[in-house]
Amino acid sequence: MIEIFLQTLPFFLLIGFGFGAGKTGFFSPDATAALTKFVFYFALSALLFQFSARLEFSDILDWNFIAAYLTASLAIYLVATIVAFARKLPIEEAAIEAQVAVIGNVGFLGIPMLAILLGDRAVLSVMVILSVDLIVFSSLVVILVHGSRDGRMSFAILKSIGKGLLANPMIVSIVLGLSVSALDISVPKPVGQFLGILGAAATPGALFAIGASLATKSAERVAVAGWLSFCKLILHPAAVAFTALYVFDVDPYAAGVMITASALPVAGNVYILAAHFGIAPTRVSASILISTAISIFTVSAVVAWVTPFMPM
Repeated sequence: MIEIFLQTLPFFLLIGFGFGAGKTGFFSPDATAALTKFVFYFALSALLFQFSARLEFSDILDWNFIAAYLTASLAIYLVATIVAFARKLPIEEAAIEAQVAVIGNVGFLGIPMLAILLGDRAVLSVMVILSVDLIVFSSLVVILVHGSRDGRMSFAILKSIGKGLLANPMIVSIVLGLSVSALDISVPKPVGQFLGILGAAATPGALFAIGASLATKSAERVAVAGWLSFCKLILHPAAVAFTALYVFDVDPYAAGVMITASALPVAGNVYILAAHFGIAPTRVSASILISTAISIFTVSAVVAWVTPFMPM
C-alpha cells in the first residue's frame, strides 16, 4: 500500500503544485483556462490519437466490458437520484447530482496517470470508459435537464447533443486514430515524433490544470458534497468491481483498470455543465474539491487492491 501510494504521489503533487500556483494568484484563472484548452484540444488529443491508431475497432467493442461499466454506473446513478428525490430536489438537480456520483476525471487524470501506473494497455479500457461517459451520461444529463424544463423532448435537443459529441476533441481523436488503424495507414515518422512530443505534455499539463482549477473551487454544502464524493470514490468502484468480477466475463486486467478508473474523483466538466445550466454549481464545485483531496488515499488503496489479480 505504501509503495503504491508513493507511486501515485507524484501525480497528486503536480495537482497540488497547480493548486498552489492558482491559490496564490501566480497562475491566474485566464492562464488556467488557456492551459486547460491547450491540454484538451492539443496534448490529450495527440495522446489519444497515438494510442487509438495502434488499436483495432474490435478492441474497443468489448461488450462485456461496456455492459459491466454501464450497469454499475447506472445503478449508482439511480441511487444518487433516489437520494436526491428523497430530499425533494427537482429532476434537474437530481440529474446533476447523479452526474457527480458517476463521472470521474477519466480524461485529464485517468489517461495520463493509469497509463504510467498500470501500463500503456490501460489506455484502451480508459478510452472505452471515456466514450461511455461522453456518449451516454453527458447526453443523459442534457436530456433530463431540458426535458424537466421544457416538459418534453425535441429534435433540437438531440441535434445539440450530436453536435457536442462531434465537436469533442477526445471523441474526434479516438475516431481518427481508429480510422487510421482500420485503413492500415502508416503514420510518417516525423508526424509520429511530433505527436509524441505534443502528447508528452498531456500528463504534466493536465495535472497542473486540474490543481489550478481547484484553486477557484469552494467547499460549500459540505454534507451533500461529502455524500456525492462517497458515491464517486467508494460506491461507484465497488459497484463496478461487483459487475466486472462477478456478473460479466471481463478480462482481469481490463477489470482492474475499470475499477481503478471508477475510483477517480469527480470530473471538472460536470462543473462546466452545472454552471452552464445554473444548477447547483457550488455543490458540484465542493464535490470536485473534496473528492480530489480524498482520492489521494482512496485511489492508492484501489490500485493496491486490484494489482495482485491483474496480469501485468
